[in-house]
Amino acid sequence: MALCWIHEGRHYKKLSPFIPCHQKILDHFLEQFWEYYRKLLAYRCAPSWDKAHQLELEFWKLFTSKTGYEQLDERKRLTALKVDELLLVLEHPELPLHNNPAELAARNMVQRRNISYATQTQQGTKAWDIFMSLVDTTHKLGISFFEYIRDRISQVENVPSLGTIIREKSSSNPFGWSWMPQ
Repeated sequence: MALCWIHEGRHYKKLSPFIPCHQKILDHFLEQFWEYYRKLLAYRCAPSWDKAHQLELEFWKLFTSKTGYEQLDERKRLTALKVDELLLVLEHPELPLHNNPAELAARNMVQRRNISYATQTQQGTKAWDIFMSLVDTTHKLGISFFEYIRDRISQVENVPSLGTIIREKSSSNPFGWSWMPQ
């Protein structure tokens, strides 16, 4: 399971040094952090074993070098412990570097739940989850949710099942080379 680089970067943004030299050290580190992130994004477009090896070396250099700012050095140590999850993209370049779309989808659902004051029964919760999942899935597939539901209720079946559409779309965009058995 890959970890989100955006969320990892937020840990560093929470640091609030009082000493001016620590502020400069943190600012410099954040520039390096986001520059490294941009290199990972570029790697995803043109992966190679040489680039992967170079990026792994850069990771260790960035997250193991001591700065003299204790909180930053501790945070870097904690990031270095997540190396396998953060650098999974080097083995599987088709993986995203962040999970913001999934987070946004969950946030939308939580907002709607809060506005409606939640459901009253487990059946209501299950129905809510199913419908929210259908709304999100049809939106991602470019299908009108209303037309899909109307088609299913009327049993006209002009709109293919979501499973069929997902299989068709995924067959034209298979997993990358890194997932193929050797």
